[in-house]
Amino acid sequence: MRILICDDHPIVRKGLREILEQEGAPVTIEETASAEEALEAARKKPWDTVVLDITMPGRSGLEVLKDIKRERPDVPVLVLSVHPAEQYASRVLRAGASGYLTKESAPEELLTAIRRIVRGGRYISPSVGETLAASLGRPAGELPHQGLSDREFEIVRLIASGKRASEIADQLHLSVKTVSTYRARILQKLNLHTTAEIMRYAIHHGLVD
Repeated sequence: MRILICDDHPIVRKGLREILEQEGAPVTIEETASAEEALEAARKKPWDTVVLDITMPGRSGLEVLKDIKRERPDVPVLVLSVHPAEQYASRVLRAGASGYLTKESAPEELLTAIRRIVRGGRYISPSVGETLAASLGRPAGELPHQGLSDREFEIVRLIASGKRASEIADQLHLSVKTVSTYRARILQKLNLHTTAEIMRYAIHHGLVD
C-alpha cells in the first residue's frame, strides 16, 4: 500500500507512520509538511490513499484537497484534523474527501478508516455522522456561515481566535489588504457590522475550538 501523509507537525507524521507500519502489511509511506509539498507529491506518484491535515502553513488544506481531487479524482483522501467534526466535516466531505477523523481518534479507527476508503468506501465516525444528521435537520438558510467560501470560513475562525489582520495575512500568505477584503465579504454575508460581532457569531455557532 502506498500512503502519502500530509501534516506540518513532525511528531504527528512520526506517530502515523508507526501506526501504519505496525499494522504488518507492506506499506510505502511518504511525508510532506506543507500544502505545496502535499500537492506536488500527490501529482508525482500513484497513491492508494492520502492522509491530509487541513490546517497547514501556506494554502488551506481544503484548497489542496480540492486540487488533489481535481487532478487525481480516483485517489481517496482521509482528512485527519485537530478540529471537531462540527467545524469541518461537512465541508471536507463536500470537497471530495472519503473520510474525516479527528486526531483524538484511536489508532484502530485510523486503520479501519484507511482500509475502508482504499476499498472504495467512505468512513464516517459516529460523531461525524451525528454532525451531518443534525445539519440535515436544520431549515435551509438557517446558518449564514454555510454560505461562506472555504477561505472566508478559515478567516472567520482566525478572526474569532483573536488574530489581527496582519497575523492572518502572515499565516495564510496573503496581503493585509486581501484579508480586509475577505473580512468585508464576511460581514456582508453574515449580516454583521464589526469584528467583535464576527467573534461572537463564531463562538455562538461553535466555529472555533
